[in-house]
Amino acid sequence: MATLNMASFVLSPSIGSNASSSTARSIAYFPRDANSRSARRLVVRAAEGEAAPPAATTTEAPAEGEAKPKAAKPPPIGPKRGTKVKILRRESYWFKDVGSVVAVDQDPKTRYPVVVRFQKVNYANVSTNNYALDEIIEV
Repeated sequence: MATLNMASFVLSPSIGSNASSSTARSIAYFPRDANSRSARRLVVRAAEGEAAPPAATTTEAPAEGEAKPKAAKPPPIGPKRGTKVKILRRESYWFKDVGSVVAVDQDPKTRYPVVVRFQKVNYANVSTNNYALDEIIEV
C-alpha cells in the first residue's frame, strides 16, 4: 500500500511584522502526517486597507430603576387547546370528522403543527394525528 508523504513548506508574508500595524490575522493548523499529533501553522494576514472597522457599541446599561424593554411575543398560531376542529385532509381516516386539539407547535417552520385527538381509532389503533393549519377548521 502506498503512503502519502506531504512535503513541508512555510508560507511567510512579504509584509514585515510591525507593532503598530492593525492588520487582522488568521491562523490555521495542518498536521504533518496522518499519524502525527504535532502540527504546523499557517498565518495569513489581511492587507492594510481591507481591515474591517471596529464595531461601534452605543448600548448603555439601564439605570437601576429602569427595566429592560422586553420584546413583544408574537400572537399564538392555530386554534387553542381543547378546541373542536373538523378535518379537511381527504386522505385522512378522520376526513370530515370532528376532533379536539391537544397541542399546537408554535414554531413557524413546522409542517404539521396541530395535534388532534379523536374518539374513534383508525386501523392501526391510533386516535391522534398531526395536521397543517389549512387542513382543519374550527367548529
